Amino acid sequence: MNLAIFGGTFDPIHNAHLDVARAARRECFLDRILFIPAGQPPHKPGRCKAPYEHRFEMVKLACPAHPSFEASRLEAPGQDRGLPIYAIQTIRRVASHLTTHDRLFFLIGTDAFRELTTWYQWRHIVHDVEFIVVNRPGFQMDDSGVPPGARVHWLRSIHSPISSTEVRRRLRNGESLHGWLPGGVAHYIGKHQLYRPPQPSKRTAKRATRTRRPRRGSGVGGRGSGPQRQRAGPRRVVRRRRPARRSRRARR
Repeated sequence: MNLAIFGGTFDPIHNAHLDVARAARRECFLDRILFIPAGQPPHKPGRCKAPYEHRFEMVKLACPAHPSFEASRLEAPGQDRGLPIYAIQTIRRVASHLTTHDRLFFLIGTDAFRELTTWYQWRHIVHDVEFIVVNRPGFQMDDSGVPPGARVHWLRSIHSPISSTEVRRRLRNGESLHGWLPGGVAHYIGKHQLYRPPQPSKRTAKRATRTRRPRRGSGVGGRGSGPQRQRAGPRRVVRRRRPARRSRRARR
């Protein structure tokens, strides 16, 4: 069996991810592709915009596009006592279920592949997998930059401008994403209001309206416009004394 690991933040997953997986399956004769959303990526700490469970659910919704695609929770938070999970750990967990006749591939973009020698135990990674390296916009690479001993299959047939960063930007600005996201993923994002600026609550909006409302007599034009009078201090209340009641004798 030929199995590939396709890891990433998938924040969110989009159609270019699926195009890459289809091309890799076709060109490298893959039987299965595991889509593994990162829980706490060591190289991108704190940079995931959506929580893990949302990202995993979106990957699950996208994977039925092909029967060989499968969503995996191998890097879910809490799998390793809440610590970041490194690629070599995921690779060895997957490899433990394979036989000596199986081949294990690792799908990776040119941007990440250029930094492979900075990864934890990168020499063991090079030994354990074959790389399928995908073109990424703005990143060019050839055999001269390949780490020693790495077995590389170049996937040069994919040229897409779609990226998760651009998807998030368009969602924030309310721009069209027609053809960029699988239908189920687009619906899920809309349902859960992901990647959009937080909307103020009704109470906050009321408070802001009250704060902005001009005070009586401070507006321009209309009632109370012009220089305001200075208040002369507290008003004195003068009570009138009632005339004294005369006795009956005095009336007579």
